[in-house]
Amino acid sequence: MYDCDWVLREFYRRYIRLSDSIQGRLRSNRDTNRDRIKTALGKVKGPVPRGYIIQGSYAMDTIIHAPNNEYDIDDGIVFVAEDLIGPRGGKLSPRQVRKMVCVALQDSRFNRQPEMRKNCVRVYYNEGHHVDIPVYRERQGFFGDIILEIASADEWKRSDPEAVTDWFNKAVVAKSPDTSDGRQMRRITRLLKAFARSRASWNMPSGFVISKLVHDEYVPNPERDDVALYETMAAIHGRLQYDLDVEHPVLDEMLTETAEDACMVHFRLRLGDALKKLSILFSGDCSNRDAAEAWDAVFGGSYFSERMLE
Repeated sequence: MYDCDWVLREFYRRYIRLSDSIQGRLRSNRDTNRDRIKTALGKVKGPVPRGYIIQGSYAMDTIIHAPNNEYDIDDGIVFVAEDLIGPRGGKLSPRQVRKMVCVALQDSRFNRQPEMRKNCVRVYYNEGHHVDIPVYRERQGFFGDIILEIASADEWKRSDPEAVTDWFNKAVVAKSPDTSDGRQMRRITRLLKAFARSRASWNMPSGFVISKLVHDEYVPNPERDDVALYETMAAIHGRLQYDLDVEHPVLDEMLTETAEDACMVHFRLRLGDALKKLSILFSGDCSNRDAAEAWDAVFGGSYFSERMLE
């Protein structure tokens, strides 16, 4: 396979991995939201949060650079179930608890006020990004175990975001052949997410689904990220030929809704297109230009040509 490892790694560092300054700004917004909720609930003698759970791509360290600052981070808030009692002594519904958090987050400095969503409260920032705040309750199970439940659309639904983060981070350590730059499996996950987000018109699965597929089909290469990326793409594409279902890594449920989700069909199609474009890399007469144009076609840009043909 034509060697483009050096330029792929350079592309990753410059355009895929988030800079420390952006990560710092996102952390600052997260912390400000926590303080805002605490202050607002304190004023009305509302329930005191038991804690917070940073989750999703931010916790798994797979968040990628996004155009127009369209980042999203997930910062769950946890309450003790016994504290979620209404003024008449009844238990608060999932919708009521989400509304309580949404009201606590209102701030005149926002151009667009926080909104209730199906599974969270979303806080919008003028720069383009947003923070999703899932709301959880913690209760004691029948056998004394602690059960965490998310306030979904109309029910409390069992959840375990910390176990998801632990699952992924352990896999990165166990499966990657290196220890540098976040480890290879994490880099490949970010690159696949960048590929999936490279065209606004594409209908692609969530970053969580892509992370699960990488976990299941990742093909490590101790020397080259470009080979690992190609072979992982090929392995995922091969798997999707016969199975479009994706299981949740820690809960007994599916991440996909049906056996033929449109986004999964589209992902399979686009992976197939990308692999066809990259097939030139295995030709004996593959040129520098051929290789650069192939990778540019995969990521929808011109970076590889600009660096390899300069």
